[in-house]
Amino acid sequence: MTESLDGIKERALREIASARDTETLQSVSVKYLGRKGAVTLFLRNLSQLPAEERPRAGQAANQVKQELQAALDRATEQIVADSAAVDGIDVSLPGRPVSRGTLHPITQITRRICEIFGRMGFDVVEGPEIETDYYNFEALNIPKHHPARDMQDTFYISDNVVLRTHTSPTQPRVMEKTAPPLRIIAPGKVYRCDSDVTHTPMFHQVEGLMVDRNVSFGDLKGILTLFIHRMFDPETSLRFRPSYFPFTEPSAEVDIRCVACRGKGCRICSYTGWLEILGAGMVHPAVFEKAGYDTQVYTGFAFGMGVERIAMLKYNIDDTRKFFENDTRFLRQF
Repeated sequence: MTESLDGIKERALREIASARDTETLQSVSVKYLGRKGAVTLFLRNLSQLPAEERPRAGQAANQVKQELQAALDRATEQIVADSAAVDGIDVSLPGRPVSRGTLHPITQITRRICEIFGRMGFDVVEGPEIETDYYNFEALNIPKHHPARDMQDTFYISDNVVLRTHTSPTQPRVMEKTAPPLRIIAPGKVYRCDSDVTHTPMFHQVEGLMVDRNVSFGDLKGILTLFIHRMFDPETSLRFRPSYFPFTEPSAEVDIRCVACRGKGCRICSYTGWLEILGAGMVHPAVFEKAGYDTQVYTGFAFGMGVERIAMLKYNIDDTRKFFENDTRFLRQF
């Protein structure tokens, strides 16, 4: 039995040495070490030996099995390495790192806005992007044939269905279902027929609304001042200019001191030292009446801002179209 085991070992080693591919080595492995292989059968037949010879024969068989497996492993590694060398691949080189994706700058700014207002007690809500004429206009004190509709550059799907032109329709939708007091912000996509360096047909807005007893314009100024300081820095000045929106009265445009020149005047701020950043105002009583709120008890303010506008000022970007061109060289900077 011992001589037979030595013969098995010699034949197996010769076949391993002559193998030129991994398929041949696999066949050799099955032939000698498989379930019906020569070494396996030798171990199964140990019971035929005298009792005193079985331990020595079993030990020798296991030793041969380990030696053949080691020889097979070495031969496999050598064949793989030789094949790689032929193909011009150096398997000893470290692998190339896999690029990891990051959040889009618009998503980052939107989350930052939600985080700032969230700390001030505002809840995040969402509304549909395909909106009815009623919620997009009439519930916001913009009846049919109102001249303010010309300011919206609306995509009409039908006479009564539009792609929402702002996130403001979320206001009446929430007020219809929620009794005051309430504080909400509504981020989302909006659509208008406009496209140039500073405008795109689809862009992002964040709408804000606060309703309670005795809410004043001073509260609005305090909330927005705190937001601006947290979004940019505490040294950023802001001002409120009278403006007009159908759903707020009084209304204001909010400017911040130019983040590029700090008010000295530059090309970005058209040498005025100021940059427009958002619109705001006290909610018009007509909006409350349509929502069923008692205008003698409750007051509130609303504001809206373009996320792209905030991102352009935050990161000093001069063309809003860069956000949508998917140039990885641009996006990688964020």
